[in-house]
Amino acid sequence: MGKLRPLFTETEISSRIDVLGTEIARALPTDFVIVGLLKGSFMFVADLARALHRAGSAPRIEFMRLSSYGMGKQSAGEVHLIGDVPTDLARQSVLLVDDIVDTGRSIAYAETLIRQREAASVIACALLDKPSRREVEVAVRFVGFEVPDLFVAGYGIDYAEQYRGLPFIGVVE
Repeated sequence: MGKLRPLFTETEISSRIDVLGTEIARALPTDFVIVGLLKGSFMFVADLARALHRAGSAPRIEFMRLSSYGMGKQSAGEVHLIGDVPTDLARQSVLLVDDIVDTGRSIAYAETLIRQREAASVIACALLDKPSRREVEVAVRFVGFEVPDLFVAGYGIDYAEQYRGLPFIGVVE
């Protein structure tokens, strides 16, 4: 298992999520649906939901589970749906939340599935954005932090299923 060099502290993450909550609350109706991509986004979704509540929003929360990494540091290049959203999304405004947008494949795949369910709108949000690795063009409207091409873990993001529970994000060395 690799060592982690801190990249974003718990305080930095918390402050940025509060700002995102305010920005999102201003941009979306109060009764939208958050669809978080599991497993990585669970901590971000929880903290973002609390920030949205403080900003006056009342979103419903759902999750979709996708897989593209397996146990390695590189995306396998294919995205698989493991667990679908259990709610009808027709005519709903959806905030699609991911932990990190890297190649863009996962968020593009999820967005396509949600649009097929006739959502009124789909807006993407990611805690981390790594545009230098993009293989699929995606629009991520709300971004916590932009990061260079580093392998990161912590705060829900794993490396071989480790580090998800950490309150900070670090670079795997």
